Amino acid sequence: MLRTNLGQRIPEGMRDLLPEEVAVQERLENDILALFRQWSYKKVLTPTLEFCACVQPDIEQDNLLYKFFDREGRILALRPELTMPIARLVSTRMRGADLPLRLCYSADVYRNTMVRHREFRQVGVELIGSDQELADAEVIALAVQAIAGLGLKNYQFNLGHMGIFSGLMLEAGVNEGMQAKLEEALARKDMVGVESWVSLSGLPERVQELLLRLPHFHGGEEILDEVLLWSERSAIREAVESLRRIYRYLHDFGVQANVALDLGILRGFSYYTGAVFEGYVSGMGFPVVEGGRYDTLYADFGVPQPATGFAIHLGNLLEQFPLPPVEGAEILVYGSDAEKIIRQCQALRATGKRVEMVLETMGNEAAQLMARLKNIKQLMYVE
Repeated sequence: MLRTNLGQRIPEGMRDLLPEEVAVQERLENDILALFRQWSYKKVLTPTLEFCACVQPDIEQDNLLYKFFDREGRILALRPELTMPIARLVSTRMRGADLPLRLCYSADVYRNTMVRHREFRQVGVELIGSDQELADAEVIALAVQAIAGLGLKNYQFNLGHMGIFSGLMLEAGVNEGMQAKLEEALARKDMVGVESWVSLSGLPERVQELLLRLPHFHGGEEILDEVLLWSERSAIREAVESLRRIYRYLHDFGVQANVALDLGILRGFSYYTGAVFEGYVSGMGFPVVEGGRYDTLYADFGVPQPATGFAIHLGNLLEQFPLPPVEGAEILVYGSDAEKIIRQCQALRATGKRVEMVLETMGNEAAQLMARLKNIKQLMYVE
């Protein structure tokens, strides 16, 4: 039966990948995973489908999820990211493992948003079981080196801390509803929204001024000294000093030049609690790397422990690389005797050769034309 017009299309935000695109994605993925292994991260895999109870509580927008029902009527969701599924895995099958755990992954994630891509490959790491600033610095340095190792030249990482914003909210006595609105607008870099909510907040003029400055407050370590003048509240001072230690560690890792402090960074998942960071590539108006510390998530799975990590949105990086010709067969085997052709192809493949077998009887002239069209350098006629 002829497919309808809809049956010949793909859902919004999904995409097909051609052989050339797959080749680029696999090369990038393999290079990044090799780097992760050098830093002692071990790969894990989790299911594409999770129970909503696993991923939904920490999703800011409920409609972000693709949801389904199983045969028992339970609500399932396509994973929107990997941090929560890995937290589930570590808290169940890996419960009691020696800490800290260094895990990595490469998998597709699905987000039902209005952005261009709703299915994309993520490659990332989770460092579980350490509350040290050195752990934060390790994952940030690893993220920077991963992007640099792909050959990208024009990239920039921004580093902030959730404690500065939450400390300001605590000091100003902002209620949870207003804080959530401000946090969401700041996370989306929605300055119109930030200004609107700040004007409606009824906060002291000084606090309003600081909130409006946050999205533009970035630079080197010198900006941290100014933040210390904002407040005597311990939560803010602790966040500032933590950020300072992480930033200095990044100098020791040799990546500080690629990282700027940015106090306006807030992450879109509610589980982030400490240092947060984003990585940008020239020509792309959205982060291709996102990460940070999340010290309360594991308590939700019954095994409280600190953690930090990041994800690289690998699918969004494909456009940054030229599409080389896909490596095809080395030898085209043709002739008139099918049995002999099969045996010859199998013998060549056993030696490691890439072989394409002609499926019908073919003469020399037609075989030469096929080889040219398929960019196959060597022909073999089987009598």
